[in-house]
Amino acid sequence: MIKSFNDKNFLLETETAQELYHNHAAKMPIIDYHCHLIPQMVAENKRFESIAQIWLMGDHYKWRAMRSNGVDERFCTGKDTSDWEKFEKWAETVPYTFRNPLYHWTHLELKTAFGITETLNPENARAIFDKCNDMIKNDPKFTPRGLMEHYNVETVCTTDDPVDTLEWHDIVAADASCKTRMIPAWRPDAAMNIEAATWKGYIEKLEQVSGVEIKKFADMVNALQKRHDFFASKGCKLSDHGIEEFYDEPYTDAEIDAIMQKALSGKTPTVAEQRQFKHAFLKEMAIMDYNAGWTQQFHYGAIRNNNTKMFNQLGADTGFDSIGEFTTAKACSHFLDELNMQGKLTKTILYNLNPCANEVLATMLGNFQDGSCPGKIQWGSGWWFLDQKDGMEKQMNALSLLGLLSRFVGMLTDSRSFLSYPRHEYFRRTFCNLLGNDIEKGMVPFTGYEEKRVRQMVEDVSYNNAKNYFNF
Repeated sequence: MIKSFNDKNFLLETETAQELYHNHAAKMPIIDYHCHLIPQMVAENKRFESIAQIWLMGDHYKWRAMRSNGVDERFCTGKDTSDWEKFEKWAETVPYTFRNPLYHWTHLELKTAFGITETLNPENARAIFDKCNDMIKNDPKFTPRGLMEHYNVETVCTTDDPVDTLEWHDIVAADASCKTRMIPAWRPDAAMNIEAATWKGYIEKLEQVSGVEIKKFADMVNALQKRHDFFASKGCKLSDHGIEEFYDEPYTDAEIDAIMQKALSGKTPTVAEQRQFKHAFLKEMAIMDYNAGWTQQFHYGAIRNNNTKMFNQLGADTGFDSIGEFTTAKACSHFLDELNMQGKLTKTILYNLNPCANEVLATMLGNFQDGSCPGKIQWGSGWWFLDQKDGMEKQMNALSLLGLLSRFVGMLTDSRSFLSYPRHEYFRRTFCNLLGNDIEKGMVPFTGYEEKRVRQMVEDVSYNNAKNYFNF
């Protein structure tokens, strides 16, 4: 018998999985501790004009699929095409995304936000477009705050540059009507990427906002410390670093100052010098995080902006990135060990983009757990190209075998869309299905004390672990 698509038991293959999800996972609030939402939209509670604006704008996942389906760029990112034309082209693409996570996400989002249970295709695209737009224009739920409340989002952490004013966070924090807590997260990549053509200009901005003249590395660290303190005063508890790989090249203070002088004079440091600088930079950031009691996150392994022509046309984060291939284990170990030897290793979450590193990271965690708290060193959920059923299952299976899945801090959206919260549901269904299958195969006991432990585990991984880990 063919099962129905996207019904209440979607992805839940056993009765036990269904019970665990519906009675335990589904009811838990969402803590979205890493995303790329625009804080101004939350502060102003932006009213969207159409589903294309809320659903397609900025979604490089969808753009990538559309391009692969032969859709012209003007229907992805063009300024001369209407919202309907963009939506129409996405609807034409959707039936070609079978077995791609986009097919699941698309229909979970339509169902949970708009109550639409039909599958999107060219035949019904106009009707769905009009229905969604009518709801967006007339239902107050379809605002950033309304959607976060609808999805029971308790806390959301945005991604913010050290030079940001955080004024939009102030507005949200002062508004008692906003039921979701929005706090900043520190992302200092622009200060680290000394090879970038924009680096010197960025340092000038950092000077302005910090009031520190930057002539040497210690000056930059001082300026960033002032901004770090400012972020902490606004409730920030997490940092995040987007890196290709980990860096452990030896350096002296004199060498780092010389590298900075080279970059400040308009010259590009050598690759070896860049790696030395990034090592020194990330070490100082890690010490700041430790002293402040923050959690540091490292997203590594992406090769970004592969298509130079399209980068020049559209800029970064437009769908031209891919999984990289780097040898990172030793450098990661050396970097964490260096901090640990100095007593400065804070809570840490590691995210790999290449699945070949799954077992590597799963075993890296245990090297630096110190008993100070459960799961001090975390392996982040399946990230970017891996935040789909297969990727999440492989991540959780490796963590189960080589660490403690029970202490996992769970899922995040990593998204630019206010309609992406069903990714948490997708994760929770996948998680409950793994557990349910094991239980019904007799691989995990489900009586007495152990039954209570399993149920608690579901609620912990869905919500409690993150709340306790980040001290939200």
